[in-house]
Amino acid sequence: MNISIQQQNFTLHPLGGLFWEERSLLLISDVHLGKVSHFRKFGAAVPRKAIHKNFVLLDKIVSDFQPFQICFLGDLFHSSLNKEWELFENWVAKTPSEIILVSGNHDIIAPEKFEKLEVKIFPELILENFLLTHHPEEREGLFTFCGHIHPAVRLQGFGRQHLRLPCFFKSKSQMVLPAFGEFTGTHALKPSKQDEVYAIVEDTVVKV
Repeated sequence: MNISIQQQNFTLHPLGGLFWEERSLLLISDVHLGKVSHFRKFGAAVPRKAIHKNFVLLDKIVSDFQPFQICFLGDLFHSSLNKEWELFENWVAKTPSEIILVSGNHDIIAPEKFEKLEVKIFPELILENFLLTHHPEEREGLFTFCGHIHPAVRLQGFGRQHLRLPCFFKSKSQMVLPAFGEFTGTHALKPSKQDEVYAIVEDTVVKV
């Protein structure tokens, strides 16, 4: 799905990332690496293979766009260090793109750990007329790309059927990206007539 915002071109990917064509910049939000290991540590019955799934998906979307830069819009890691950090180190080492982290509320790992991997951390970024941040925020004169909410939309069919789909949720001055992580959950939003919703349906993005 291709859209234009403020005369810039963006591609919405069904894995949940957004690619800014003019800057060769891939935006990804709320991966929550380490969450599977965190839950397994406390006895949750989560399959071990789920630990590797996020890295497989990251490889897929990076391969599709081959971006110059990757910007994670917060909550890259779910909590403190665990075994998934080593997997992240290996992923960074083999990924040719420059990697940036806009910190979110879950990003509590010491900045020095990221600095050793040459991953730059910012509280927010302003590029041209766009604000890149973790929490939704409306700021005059800027269009915001953010995450945090894990947006989804509920669709109702005949016979009381309900379908809940992760989505890109766009208002006049802001787009909230879906959570990229496999083990993250969603929060259903109610769009107004002015909002635009781009739902992820299997391997495609559909405007609803």
